[in-house]
Amino acid sequence: MPSEFALITRYFQRPTPSARLGIGDDAALITPSAGMELAISTDMLVVGTHFLPAADAEGLGWKTLAVNVSDLAAMGARPRWALLACALPEADETWLARFTQGFFACAEAFGVELIGGDTTRGARAFAVTILGEVPCGQALTRAGARAGDEIWVSGAPGQAALGLAHLQGKVALEEPQRSACLAALPRPQPRLALGLALRGLATAAIDVSDGLLADLSHILSASGLAARLTLDVEAVPTFAQHCFLAGGDDYELVFTAPSNRHEEVLALGEKLGLPLTCLGDCRPGPAGFLDVRTRAGEPVAFSTLGYDHFA
Repeated sequence: MPSEFALITRYFQRPTPSARLGIGDDAALITPSAGMELAISTDMLVVGTHFLPAADAEGLGWKTLAVNVSDLAAMGARPRWALLACALPEADETWLARFTQGFFACAEAFGVELIGGDTTRGARAFAVTILGEVPCGQALTRAGARAGDEIWVSGAPGQAALGLAHLQGKVALEEPQRSACLAALPRPQPRLALGLALRGLATAAIDVSDGLLADLSHILSASGLAARLTLDVEAVPTFAQHCFLAGGDDYELVFTAPSNRHEEVLALGEKLGLPLTCLGDCRPGPAGFLDVRTRAGEPVAFSTLGYDHFA
């Protein structure tokens, strides 16, 4: 059985041309580009909580990094470097080869270099710390929304939650919805191009990890605002409504932008080939309050805003 260090060398050590020093020492050395601030985030994926024990290793490798790239996309930052800590129940080289194939495919797709990390024996879990760059003073935050700003979301929130529900036997999806939802769960697509393009256009942004309403409420709370959402949900089954509003694990971007830039946002979506949907607007009111209604003006009931690890 290979040693811990043999596994690191064989599966994780890759060239890191933009780092002064990468994997193989007690710490990595990097030099940020001139005029840039570092944006730093970390996320953990744990078996039984974030992924099923039988999850495809390659898809899990992709997702392990993708959820962190998504955090930087929400800040308008370009990802550069990552550190990966792994807990593995055994030194299964076949599984590791597939996991790292997915991880480094994501790294290559979004320009990330793995510069360090750690491995240990234990229940399968992965923690990534990602570092990116954003021009000084241009980062998107949760606290910049203003009353009157429109609220937008990218893509199709709810697909990952529907895919998980299908796997758990809670719902039976038909094609083509089934394939789309099952692909969204293990291979989320970070909206990096959108996040970079929103610098100077959006006033606030966040990625949808815990649920559309839960994550939007973070923007509203940080900005001291309430919101009114108007949704086309009359013909949507209640379970699908829940997945859209509170399912999470989508890694789409929710953002706010001035109403007088509505056409610019639509044009950006067309340029990127990415649907951007205006959901409503920010309003004065209790910080974090959400008023969700149908197009006919009827209130939409929701029992939870999204996922909470300790609820």
